[in-house]
Amino acid sequence: MQLNSTKPFSYETTPANGLVAYFSMEIAINRGMPTYSGGLGMLAGDTLRSAADLGVPLVAFSLVHRKGYFQQHLNQSGDQTEEMQPWNPAEFCTEETARIRVSVEGRDVTVRAWRYDLEGRYGHIVPIYLLDTDLDGNSGWDRGLTDHLYGGDTNYRLQQEIVLGLGGARMANALGLTVNVYHMNEGHAALLTLALLESEMGGGPLNSPTEADLLQVRNKCVFTTHTPVPAGHDRFSTEQAIRILGGERTARLEKLGVFENGLLNMTLLALRFSRYANGVAMQHGKVSRAMFPQYQIDSITNGVHAPTWVSEPVQQMLDVQIPSWRRDNLNLRNAIDLPEQEILKAHRRAKEGLLTEVATRTGLVLNPNVLTLGFARRAATYKRASLMFTDPERLLKIANQAGGLQILYAGKAHPADEPGKALIHNVIETASKLSNDMLRIVYLENYAWDLGALLTAGVDVWVNTPRRPYEASGTSGMKAALNGVPSLSILDGWWIEGCIEGVTGWAIEDGANDAEEAESLYLKLENAVVPLYRSEPEKWARIMRTTLAFNGSYFNTNRMVKQYTRNSYYPHKLIEQVKVEDPAYAN
Repeated sequence: MQLNSTKPFSYETTPANGLVAYFSMEIAINRGMPTYSGGLGMLAGDTLRSAADLGVPLVAFSLVHRKGYFQQHLNQSGDQTEEMQPWNPAEFCTEETARIRVSVEGRDVTVRAWRYDLEGRYGHIVPIYLLDTDLDGNSGWDRGLTDHLYGGDTNYRLQQEIVLGLGGARMANALGLTVNVYHMNEGHAALLTLALLESEMGGGPLNSPTEADLLQVRNKCVFTTHTPVPAGHDRFSTEQAIRILGGERTARLEKLGVFENGLLNMTLLALRFSRYANGVAMQHGKVSRAMFPQYQIDSITNGVHAPTWVSEPVQQMLDVQIPSWRRDNLNLRNAIDLPEQEILKAHRRAKEGLLTEVATRTGLVLNPNVLTLGFARRAATYKRASLMFTDPERLLKIANQAGGLQILYAGKAHPADEPGKALIHNVIETASKLSNDMLRIVYLENYAWDLGALLTAGVDVWVNTPRRPYEASGTSGMKAALNGVPSLSILDGWWIEGCIEGVTGWAIEDGANDAEEAESLYLKLENAVVPLYRSEPEKWARIMRTTLAFNGSYFNTNRMVKQYTRNSYYPHKLIEQVKVEDPAYAN
């Protein structure tokens, strides 16, 4: 198998038994398709974009999410309201003729698929199949099963996971795909293992699989977990499982040992049936092994798709200075030799683009010469968006020391997450009290793909303040790094691997409580960030350069997908190829 083939993907040219089917509840596919909510979906989309660039024989399955996630609206007080994002898949996708059925609460639900062809740099196609239950013959309720991403209650969630897992595996067969590897991106798709088991048994009774049957399924499945805390894993009560999945399937799952404390645990189900499992950063791998010590869990650190997230000004600079960067992101290592004035000039253009958007959205005109911090991510309490406000007087003092300070916030709270909504309200309320001529704090509504790209490229420093160890990986700081923007962050997730103090950014030191960690944040701003930005532009340019060279060249999905192909998808195939091609194996 050649990963850098320039030939478009076709099922006829796929290596025998080499097709990977990638399952994810959300995928950021196209800016006009609201099929994602945040980091998990963006990661999935970037993964597929790099798979297309590299020529990996891969297809993907998700749900169509006809009404999207939601458009966020914020009033002056910081109260969030939500609006649906209806869209028409026929405007972007091609409807497949295949139909399959799944059983939901004893009802037969018909499922179709919409195909979106994601084309890579060299013409290779990764087909993405979006499953859809909005069909005549299904009940009104069942027609809406694929409408809302993360909408409704846990009953709705389990019903959606039946469509994604059981339905997706069956749809792959109905489409005539010969799948060698089923990749479950999070536990949402874990029920595909049941579909594979039933197929392996030839439709036989569910209560009689042999160990050989289980092994056959396990040899086809790999799993990536993204959740570092027990409460974050999908779990369903026995009553829900019996009512929605059915009594026979629930009994089988209980015998397989994937119930914990009386709850069906989808992560346990995925681990039980996977020959390879991984976390999404070195630290997250450690945390996951501690949570599930009975399973071997590797780690493959996340990345982002470089051509998607590098701003146009930085792309133009790189195309001149490092023309091979798109083909092989590792060549971004050569950014270490970029002319300092060129990187400052490119960033200046990206920053002006961001501030123009801020003015368009809010009417506020910010100063491109003033140090600008960015904080944008899902509004969850553990991410501590208000940590910078721990000591307001100290923050105002830093703003004066810097000759002005601008802080840009963005992020959505899940509609059912009242603490997350309260956090947004608190940030906006505090911002209105603190903002003055020297300190400008702006919360931008409706954080999504386009705004995320502008923010990560246009701010001067990317700030991240999660409470350890709740950040599995994080990817927004990686997007910033690809634009030469250093991070000021808690040592959690990817930043443990990416932080070289004073070279790629700065670490907020661990503390016993929020106040101690806020103190470290303030000290780094006062003693490192502000003096460097205000008085030593050449040294600042060198930090931008080393950030891009060291972090941009590694924390990308080009590298990440290569690791998945070697470590997860085709480990034996590659070993066999080495044995044939390496003279060391000649004897």
